[in-house]
Amino acid sequence: MDFSSKLLENAVHEMAQLPGIGKRTALRLVLHLLKQPEEQTTHLAKALVDLKTEVKFCKNCHNISDYDVCEICASPNREKSIVCVVEDVRDVMAIENTSQYKGLYHVLGGKISPMDGVGPNQLHISTLIDKVKRGEVTEIIFALSSTMEGDTTNFYIYKQLQDFEVTTSTIARGIGVGDELEYADEVTLGRSILHRVPFENSLKS
Repeated sequence: MDFSSKLLENAVHEMAQLPGIGKRTALRLVLHLLKQPEEQTTHLAKALVDLKTEVKFCKNCHNISDYDVCEICASPNREKSIVCVVEDVRDVMAIENTSQYKGLYHVLGGKISPMDGVGPNQLHISTLIDKVKRGEVTEIIFALSSTMEGDTTNFYIYKQLQDFEVTTSTIARGIGVGDELEYADEVTLGRSILHRVPFENSLKS
């Protein structure tokens, strides 16, 4: 792709680094921004810089937050003894959109995947175990995607928790095997949370 401007080429190159954005789409987006008032483009640039420099991760659950403790963890209306374990922030958003879950979350930051070089030590598993050790949690809900990596991660955590008095459950399989949680419709996801089953049962299927 030939560019008449090095500045344009650089902008397209950076935009194309985003997931799902090819060179042609990047060019279209950059040309669109070029046509907008300078103030609008400045607001966008500032929002992205602020996101990178000022966003925090909740010290309790690792969710993205504007504060050291996210609004969910800080809310007095949440059931703090129930913790839903999810892969990333998108899953928190998906479950919150169902308005069916009133407990807390624990964001692992990924799934165990030896093929991708991701082991338990790369995830926020130890802080979850610490919560259980302190007696803060009575139930752990596994809400990872029903993929091989998700099931492996669930089982690893389950084995770490066997010496503690904590109930483990998993969302009902209204979510299709192999499906990513963030793509499930809200009704199905909400029912899966409400009709969760003991995790031990999922090991027999």
